[in-house]
Amino acid sequence: MTPAMIASVETMLEKWKGQEGQEIEVFQEFRLLTSEVISKTAFGSSYLEGEKIFALLYKLKILVSRNMSKTTIPFINKLWKSADLLESEKLAKGIQDCVMKIVKKREDQVVNGEADGFGNDFFGLLVNAYHDLDEKNRLSLEDLVDECKTFYIAGQETVNSLLAWIVLHLAIHGDWQEKTRREVIDIFGNQNPHLEGITKLKAMAMVINETLRLYGPSNGLARTVAREVQLGKLFLPAKLDILPLNIGLHRDPHLWGDDVHLFKPERFADGIAKATNYTAAAFLPFGLGPRSCVGMTFATIETKIALSMILQRYTITLSPAYVHSPILILTVRPQHGIQVIIEPLHNNF
Repeated sequence: MTPAMIASVETMLEKWKGQEGQEIEVFQEFRLLTSEVISKTAFGSSYLEGEKIFALLYKLKILVSRNMSKTTIPFINKLWKSADLLESEKLAKGIQDCVMKIVKKREDQVVNGEADGFGNDFFGLLVNAYHDLDEKNRLSLEDLVDECKTFYIAGQETVNSLLAWIVLHLAIHGDWQEKTRREVIDIFGNQNPHLEGITKLKAMAMVINETLRLYGPSNGLARTVAREVQLGKLFLPAKLDILPLNIGLHRDPHLWGDDVHLFKPERFADGIAKATNYTAAAFLPFGLGPRSCVGMTFATIETKIALSMILQRYTITLSPAYVHSPILILTVRPQHGIQVIIEPLHNNF
């Protein structure tokens, strides 16, 4: 997993060499980076097909987000379908066809003796489950496609947005950029990041957590009430769908203080528990409990690797062209991108 991440970041940074001293839009850069990383990690040798699936999922996500607030009537939809609905169905069919193409390719490799199994990557595990002899454990085709969507959301969308918001904050707060850079160079020198060193990046962890507090990947956590419950003055019946807003918790001055809207990574100097005054539900960027985001560790490692390699090579300043306009499209993202100017450090890279 780590070598694939490093190789993908190196590819991105090699391209940046031709843009030194110039403005780059990092949200788009990180979208390409994270798509490549999750494609290689999830699909292994089939990563090119994986990238095609994620490209279709990206288009589908835009359509779904655009229509989330629109009221639809199922009966009317059967008689007349909007252009967006027709396009969504076309994309969903394309995604399913791409998934089945990879499944068929791996099945043929096993039948022809070209492979001993369906692969050790994430997708290979899913294909194994798709062929499980126990019907109770067997994945349906719909389940398999849904898991690919989970790969995309957990492994690509969250990291893309997180990296972009972190770079914005480091570009604005030069003191924290320099503090994080010194830590990276003290631990890795001019070598590529490694897992042992990643766990020692305390300043970077503080920056990541504070960015997640201010601009977490999601505004809320969709849940269904399991049984009727009294919540303060509210009575919640069983089976009610609710959306607790973690953005409200993350910006609550009663939990975080009057400076709640300021970027202050030092809040997390003594860890998350101390920062939240031991209130577990005060900080929910990846959810809480058994249904927390499955991609949390993956996202954190990829973020630390990418940031380390960027800070080893470049100083980052905010471009005058940047317009601050966060928007929710599946994740909280910059509506107009994040434009920064990169300058090389000239330290043997």
